[in-house]
Amino acid sequence: MNDKVKVKKVVLAYSGGLDTSAIIPWLKETYDNCEIVAFCADVGQGEEELQGLEAKALASGASECHIVDLKEAFVEEYIYPTIATGAIYEGTYLLGTSMARPIIAKAQVEVARKVGADALCHGCTGKGNDQVRFEGCFAALAPDLKVIAPWREWEMVSREDLLAYLAERDIPTTASATKIYSRDANAWHISHEGGELEDPWNEPSKQVWTMTVDPQDAPDAPAYVTLKVENCRITQVNGEAMNPYQALMTLNEIAAAHGVGRIDITENRLVGMKSRGCYETPGGTVMYAGLRAIEELVLDKSSREWREQIAARMAHLVYDGRWFTPLCESLLAASESLAALVNGEVVVKLYKGQATAVKKRSPNSLYSEAFATFGEDDVYDQKHAEGFIRLYSLASRIRALNEK
Repeated sequence: MNDKVKVKKVVLAYSGGLDTSAIIPWLKETYDNCEIVAFCADVGQGEEELQGLEAKALASGASECHIVDLKEAFVEEYIYPTIATGAIYEGTYLLGTSMARPIIAKAQVEVARKVGADALCHGCTGKGNDQVRFEGCFAALAPDLKVIAPWREWEMVSREDLLAYLAERDIPTTASATKIYSRDANAWHISHEGGELEDPWNEPSKQVWTMTVDPQDAPDAPAYVTLKVENCRITQVNGEAMNPYQALMTLNEIAAAHGVGRIDITENRLVGMKSRGCYETPGGTVMYAGLRAIEELVLDKSSREWREQIAARMAHLVYDGRWFTPLCESLLAASESLAALVNGEVVVKLYKGQATAVKKRSPNSLYSEAFATFGEDDVYDQKHAEGFIRLYSLASRIRALNEK
């Protein structure tokens, strides 16, 4: 018997866009009229994207639609632990899409267990990172469930093909043949690909950006944001206690108005090709600036070096979709031991697209003005440095003497 006949119920990661609208009837036709359960994760992409989603899924042929609110859990359980490690992919990308995939995949598996499904389906293309991220999570959480990836199976290759497919079956869609940009939004960021961005010689036009003010048009007067940091988490913004999701939403609004958080990068995808993307992460950029400023005060040289190693490894791990692994648990545990020291208060200046920490203090600070001053002091005998330097450079001295 063909494997396709064995599938009885599929949980589809559904967005309501053109791809997933076509996937529902395709699954029915290809997998012997199996039942399709649509699943959508609310990770803060906005009400506009969720409006009418259930009705659209049912009209496309789904038997039911589960919209799961993951906004607060996404920020508290995935974003905050990740930024505590300092993870930034290839020095620039704040991992907005990458961090969302584990919680979405986990919730999709939970829905599949709840409804008794025997298969999972996603609409990721065979060129991108997301197919690996989703399927890596599925492998860790539900290895017994079949995974269906239509873009690797069907013969359709373009938006025109998908539109024609839906038209032939009288399935309504609001999509058109022209889609300038591919975008992915959540509480942390929004990404933009396609259109003029496919040529790296093209400067992004104004219509690319949707979340932040053009830095050239941002206010001429800077804004100052005060953050309270506890265990490498933002717990207050401008003196007001907030949970992680509230803090992020507040900082998104403030920072976006000053053009903060835009990047334009050509990154290395996991599958081997390069891709160009523009990302907007206003609140996250402020958070990173604040957390790193407190770290500068409290982490000694070797501890900070270790945290930077954790960050580099964690960035690739999250980007590559390996959240549900022992290595991830180990890195997060190591990060948390350092995070216990990262407490204090920081003021971040927002001006014309830049977020700069300009004031910082911590009860755990290792900085001592008495020791660091260029003025006269009674606590540091500069003569002691001579012996330290002789011992520190001893190996070099011996090597040079041997060469003579």
